[in-house]
Amino acid sequence: MSSTEDTIAAVATAAGQGGIGIVRISGPGSLAIAGRIFAPRKTSGNISDLPSHTVVYGHLIDPADGSVVDEVLVSFMRGPRSYTREDVVEINSHGGMVIVRRILTIVLGQGARLAEPGEFTKRAFLNGRIGLTQAEAVMDLIAARTEEGRRIAVDQLRGGLAEKLDTLRTSLIDACALVEAYIDFPEDEIEVKTSGQVLGVLDSVRAQLQRLSKTYDEARFFRDGLAVAIVGRPNVGKSSLLNILLARERAIVTEIPGTTRDLIEEPLDLEGLPVRIIDTAGIRHSDERIEREGIQRSIRAIEDSDCILAVFDSSVPQNAEDRELLDRVRGRNVILVFNKTDLPCESFLEEPLRSEIPWVRISTRTGEGLDQLKALIVSTNLRNWSQEREGVVITNLRQKHAIDRTAEAIGRSSEALRADRPLEIVSLELRDGLAAIAELTGAVTTETILDRIFSEFCIGK
Repeated sequence: MSSTEDTIAAVATAAGQGGIGIVRISGPGSLAIAGRIFAPRKTSGNISDLPSHTVVYGHLIDPADGSVVDEVLVSFMRGPRSYTREDVVEINSHGGMVIVRRILTIVLGQGARLAEPGEFTKRAFLNGRIGLTQAEAVMDLIAARTEEGRRIAVDQLRGGLAEKLDTLRTSLIDACALVEAYIDFPEDEIEVKTSGQVLGVLDSVRAQLQRLSKTYDEARFFRDGLAVAIVGRPNVGKSSLLNILLARERAIVTEIPGTTRDLIEEPLDLEGLPVRIIDTAGIRHSDERIEREGIQRSIRAIEDSDCILAVFDSSVPQNAEDRELLDRVRGRNVILVFNKTDLPCESFLEEPLRSEIPWVRISTRTGEGLDQLKALIVSTNLRNWSQEREGVVITNLRQKHAIDRTAEAIGRSSEALRADRPLEIVSLELRDGLAAIAELTGAVTTETILDRIFSEFCIGK
């Protein structure tokens, strides 16, 4: 089990070659380790006597033989004015992995241990520098795939969500304290006016939590990406659509039906919305074993995706496979894409055109309708985003579950109070809600929860 008394170290830069490589050290032994392996070019004396937030040029020395490993810049940050609120040293070397690993090995040989995934940020949380939602925002910021995803993560890192939740938690604590005051004095029955005040607070907090929970439905796309599956029978232009959306030849396109046998997934940025676009095998009846497996994967992609692009060939008459596909996607979040409009039009599926299912005409050969399709993907999946992006949002499923549990507990306490049930029941439900929101913010947590959260981080952060 890790200990915050240990001095930890890890490579803080991405693997591979680069201009700069950084080895980060944090903990009580950081300065002492740096003093044993770093030789400043001009500064004399003990480097641990240098002022905090100083950058010094010199050489990294291997104590085993006194050899010079590399020219480096070493940064000193004394706690609590550091990322972890501990003494932190960062060794900036040239970026080759051989050099960086050699430096890390030397640091570990001087008494540090290799940091666990996310342990630097975990220490920042445990030492009170950031809250749990802010710690999760660090990971979201690193993983942000679009500018909008970066903005959401920065807002959370600055404490917007934590501040909102702390305000709601304070309101719940006040309501719970008022209820328990009447429990402590059973000879006093809770007044109608007081009961109404408590219900007003509970209803307001619950409504705000429910609104916050609903933001997850769209905000999560900026964290995980919108999964968009391109489906249809063979040779309607699914792979061509993938290629034109990506603006490169990713999928093989031939006139032979069944060319695509497996799912092809690629990332795409649509107006700031990160998309995971998935090309699928043509859905039809087949006796060929490998093709049947591809078709089954296509059907599963329909079930697992957030949005479906059902592609039809508008240059030929519709057939049973087209109608079967329409039945399969009915009731899902689907956009009908009528391809090959550069050819004479034979037919459209008339029923969808009379309904409210969104549809668009395109040509993967000429690019006609492509901009309309992109706009349709964004608008049909981010219906409420223009309003939600102005406030606090959540992108994390753990956060949503905790918020929902809090709202449900508040709902039960409100029902108990309105039904004039014993105040002990009202208090018990409120305490359940407080426990859920405390777990969300990190005011109360367990090692299991922390391990689960920080295990998703990269080592060195």
